[in-house]
Amino acid sequence: MKWTASKLRALKGEKKIAMLTAYDALTGSLVDEADVPAVLVGDSLGMTVLGYETTLPVSMEEMLHHTAAVSRGVENALVIADMPFMSYQPSIEMGLENAGRFIKEAGADAVKVEGGAVRSGLIEALVSNGIPVLGHIGLTPQSIKETGGYKVQGKTSEQARRLMDDAMAVEQAGAFALVLECVPAELGELISGALSIPTIGIGAGAGCDGQVLVFTDLLGVSGKHVPKFVKKYANLNPLITEALAAYKAEVESGAFPADEQTY
Repeated sequence: MKWTASKLRALKGEKKIAMLTAYDALTGSLVDEADVPAVLVGDSLGMTVLGYETTLPVSMEEMLHHTAAVSRGVENALVIADMPFMSYQPSIEMGLENAGRFIKEAGADAVKVEGGAVRSGLIEALVSNGIPVLGHIGLTPQSIKETGGYKVQGKTSEQARRLMDDAMAVEQAGAFALVLECVPAELGELISGALSIPTIGIGAGAGCDGQVLVFTDLLGVSGKHVPKFVKKYANLNPLITEALAAYKAEVESGAFPADEQTY
C-alpha cells in the first residue's frame, strides 16, 4: 500500500505513527522494508552525510539529489522532502517553485517547512496547489542563529502559548501533520490534544501522535554526540570499525582474497 498524506493524517487517534529519516536509495529501501509509513529526507543530511556543522549550508540541489535517491529506493512509504534554509523564506513564490521541484524532479510526495504562523501563507499556497505540507515548530534548526542554539523550546508559559498558537495556525493553513521538536512532554501532549492533525514528536514526549528519529542515530552509527531524545536500537559503530579493521588486516596478510573469492 502506498502511503499518502491523507492516509497518514487519518491515523490520528487510531495508531501511533513511526517516521524515520533517510538520505539515499539504500536507507530509503531499508526503512520501507520495515513498513515505516513515512520517510523524511531531512536537511539533517547536512551533518549526517555531507559533513556540515549545521543544516544551514544545505542547498536545494543537494536536497533534490538526495530526495530523488530516496524516492528511487522507496515503494510504499510517504516520502517527505525537507525544504532547506532560504529555499522558501524569501517569498511564497520562491517556496512554491522550489516545493514543486521536489515533487516534479525528485519524486517526493510532500514537503516539510519550518515555522508556525509566519508560514501560514506559504502552507496555504502549497496545499491549494496540490503539495501536501508537514509543518515543524518548536526547535527549528534553520533558526538556530536567532534562537542561540539547540535549546528546548516552550519552557515558559509565554513560549508555550506562542507554540500553541503556531500549531493551530499550521493546522488551519492546511498542513497534514506537524513535527514538534524539543518541547516539554506536557506541552507536546497539550498541543497534540488540541489539534485534529497528527503531531510527530522528536524530543517532545510520548503524548505525541507519532515519533521521528534520525536513521544514523537510531542505529548507533553517529560519530558525534547525539541528543538526549535519541534511543539507540543498535550500536553499529564498533561492529563496522571491527569489520573494516579485519578487512585491512587480511589484505595486508594476503588472506583476502582466498580461493572462494577468486574466479
